[in-house]
Amino acid sequence: MNLSNIHTPGVYINELNAFPNSVVPVATAVPAFIGYTPQAMYQGKSYANVAQKITSFSDFQAIYCYPNPPAPASPAKQYSPEYYLVQQQSKPNEPDYLIIDGNYYSVLPDPNTVYYLYNSVKMFYDNGGGDAYIVSVGTYGAPSKSPMALGTQLINPNVKLDDLTAGLALLLNEEEPTMYICPEATLLSVADNGALMQAMLLQCTETQTAISIFDVIGGRNPDPILYTQDIKTFRDNTGAAGLDYGAAYYPFIGTTTMQTSDIDYTNLFGGDTEKLAPLLNPADDPNPAAAQILTNIANLSVSQLTVAQYHNALQNASKTYTNIINQVLAVANVLPPSGAMAGIITNTDNQFGPWQAPANVSIVGASSLPISLSESQQSNLNIDAVSGKSINAIRFFNGIGILVWGARTLDGNSQDWKYIQVRRTMIFLEQSCKLASHPYVFQPNDKNTWEAVKSMISSFLTSVWKAGGLMGASPADAFSVDCGLGTTMTGDDVLNGIMTVVVKVALIRPAEFIELTFQQQMQAQG
Repeated sequence: MNLSNIHTPGVYINELNAFPNSVVPVATAVPAFIGYTPQAMYQGKSYANVAQKITSFSDFQAIYCYPNPPAPASPAKQYSPEYYLVQQQSKPNEPDYLIIDGNYYSVLPDPNTVYYLYNSVKMFYDNGGGDAYIVSVGTYGAPSKSPMALGTQLINPNVKLDDLTAGLALLLNEEEPTMYICPEATLLSVADNGALMQAMLLQCTETQTAISIFDVIGGRNPDPILYTQDIKTFRDNTGAAGLDYGAAYYPFIGTTTMQTSDIDYTNLFGGDTEKLAPLLNPADDPNPAAAQILTNIANLSVSQLTVAQYHNALQNASKTYTNIINQVLAVANVLPPSGAMAGIITNTDNQFGPWQAPANVSIVGASSLPISLSESQQSNLNIDAVSGKSINAIRFFNGIGILVWGARTLDGNSQDWKYIQVRRTMIFLEQSCKLASHPYVFQPNDKNTWEAVKSMISSFLTSVWKAGGLMGASPADAFSVDCGLGTTMTGDDVLNGIMTVVVKVALIRPAEFIELTFQQQMQAQG
C-alpha cells in the first residue's frame, strides 16, 4: 500500500503474496489429426476447416461421424472402402489374394474410397489417447468404380495436398497441440507427400511446440527385397530442415480396428451383387441358398431385411463369401501406425513423462505386420550414413508380439536431438517456462525480478528432476538457471528492456545399446 494514498484516519489492510509465481507444466501429448472425415457438422454448425479440440472418441463421433438411423435399420457406416476381386492368370506376387474355385483373385481397392483418419483416431484412443485436435479438411469423395492397378502405389485422387497444407496452417493459431499427424499423407503422390512433410517440419521448427509423426509410403504392402527403395524415397523427400522435429515409423500394421460388421457385400464390386454371384454360385458348384439371397438383395421391392441381416445370411450360406469378407477385412485393416503411436506417446507421458522413450511397448489392436524386419534390416533403418535420417521399426518378436522398437527422430546424426524423448522433453521445459514468464513482461528489469524468475524456474526444474526427468544425483547436477547483469545480460541489454535467462539441463538418454561382458574366471584354490 502506498502511504501517500492514505488520507483518512483508520485501519488499513495490505495483503502481501507469501509465495512466488510457479511454473504450470504444459500438456505434452495433444495430437492434431489433419485429414478427411465422414462429415463435420454438429447442431447445425460446420466444423470443416476448423481446429477443434476433442477429449474422447465420443466427441469425435458426435461432430465428425454420420448419425445412426432409427432401428431396425443398420448403423451408419463411418468408413466404407470398396474392393474388387480381379482374376489373375497365375499366383500374384502381392500377398492380398484368394483362391476361389481353383482361380487366383487379387483383392484390390478402389483408391478413391481409401481413407485413414477415422481408423487412426480409433487407434489413438485404443492405445491410451486423451485430448486431441481434429482438423477436417473435407469429406469423402466419389468412388472411381474401378480397382487400382496391381503392384502400383495406392494414390487417392480425392486427397489433395492443398487441402492438407491449409489444414496444417490452421494449427499455427493453436499452441496446445504437441504432435502433428496426417494419416492420409501416404495416399498422396511421392512428390506431394514430400512437400507436405517438409511443410510440417518447417511449421514445427517455427512454432517449436510440436513434432510431426510420419508414415512411409510403401509400408502398406512392402516388397521383401525392394522395400529399401521405399525407405530411400522417403529419405530423399523429407528435406533437410527441422529433422529433429520429425519421427517416422515403418511398416504399416495389420490391426483389428475394423470388425466383420464393418465390411459386407456393399463393399464389394462397388455394391454390384451381379459380379459377386458367379463367385458364390459357380456353375460347376452351385449354391442355391446364396443365389436366392443375392436375388432378394437385388430385388429391392421385396427386400425386407437390413444389410447386416443379409450379410449374416450370406456368411451362413456361403463359405466362399466368408473367406472373401475375411480377406477384404484383413486388407482394409492394414493401417499407418502414426495414430497408434500418438496414443502410445500419450499413454507413456501419462505414466512416466515425456522423458520416457515411447518404445519397447506393444500396440493395442496390432495383429500382424506386412513385413517382418530382422536386426540387420533394422540397422539400415536406424542409421543411414548418407542422410542420417533414422526411421523407427515396428517389429515382431517370438513369444512377445509386436513392439515399437525405436525412439529416434529423423535427425539421427545429431548428438543433441537424435532421440524423440529428448526433443519432446525440451519442448515441454521450454514451453512451460515460456508461459510462466509472461507475468514478468513489463516488470522492472532489476535484481528482484531476476531472482524471482530464477527461483520460479529452479523450483519447476527441481520437481522435474524429482520425477526422474533430468539426470544427476542432485538438482545442482541436473540443471542450472542464471539471470543477472554481468552474467547473462549487459548494461545495453537492460537499457533495451531485454532480460536473458540461461537454463542448462541434463536430459536423459535411453540405454539403446546394452552390452554385457562375460569372462571366465579360474577356479579359486581351497
